[in-house]
Amino acid sequence: MTIRHALAERILGSRRAVEGERKHVTVLFADVKGSTALIDDLDPEEAACRLNPALSMMIDAVHRYEGMVNRVQGDGILALFGAPLAHEDHAVRACLAALAIRDGFEGGLDVRVGLHCGEVLVRAIHNDLSMDYDAIGQTAHLASRMEQSAAPGTVRITEPVRALTEGYIEARSLGPVPVKGLQRKVEVHELVGRTPLRTRWEARATRQLTAFVGRRRELDTIFAAAESAGAGAGQLVALVGDAGMGKSRLVHEFARSPQFHDWSISQIGALPHGATTPYLPIGMLVRAIFGVDDLDDHAVGSRGDQGDQGVGSLEMHSKATPACQAFSRDPTP
Repeated sequence: MTIRHALAERILGSRRAVEGERKHVTVLFADVKGSTALIDDLDPEEAACRLNPALSMMIDAVHRYEGMVNRVQGDGILALFGAPLAHEDHAVRACLAALAIRDGFEGGLDVRVGLHCGEVLVRAIHNDLSMDYDAIGQTAHLASRMEQSAAPGTVRITEPVRALTEGYIEARSLGPVPVKGLQRKVEVHELVGRTPLRTRWEARATRQLTAFVGRRRELDTIFAAAESAGAGAGQLVALVGDAGMGKSRLVHEFARSPQFHDWSISQIGALPHGATTPYLPIGMLVRAIFGVDDLDDHAVGSRGDQGDQGVGSLEMHSKATPACQAFSRDPTP
């Protein structure tokens, strides 16, 4: 089953619950810059052949992060993240899709992307997955203005988007910018890239944490398992508890304990938008073991500059080396 088919089934299965519902979403506009001049002397079929690969790439990037392409407008698209499928990290998903669109263009084509988050009203979802919506306030209008004001090959986001994605993305402030149709200037940022942080806990741990109190019994249990592992008896510890109980904090405190400073610790976590990526946790673990950073160029994994060292240190059989190198490439969507 392809990503599109799986996504379509989820959207159509939930449409009764979302029709007429007010949703907080991130709106993405993407447009091929200068496409009119590129197809000026071409007949319609040739023009479609030139633009369709770019449109398909943009649509695939949106679907990869479970966004919804609401409209295809000639040489651009309008997409929503957070409706009809609700995602608490809709702004992060939209930014990752925007980066995928920006970095996926080639062949002399440039793209402009704009993002803004706000409330919309989902009115209807048709069997072909097209969707009518009413934008409350300036949500869609401001996203469109961000796209129109962006330089070719760049992504512009508003302050609300940056605030929701803090820790996950890198952005360069452009300051207050006048926007056509609005009386007040809007704080605008250029989306530069993503950070190595993947989970909410990783982003939270970069800021100052409150004092860790209690959980002595749980920590002692994990420490005992670690001592057994250090003695050569492999151990597996499962932490089970409701959301917000402090499971991630407990692991964090264990990993930073002074007695394990000379240990090699590899940490990975599941990603909300990684469900459609095969072997994602395994790929992330292999990259962590081989010391390949998530933001390293794909060529690093393919050349094995760092991966070969990891394979050699593990003294793995030569037949396993290509598979390990394949996993050492960035597996994340």
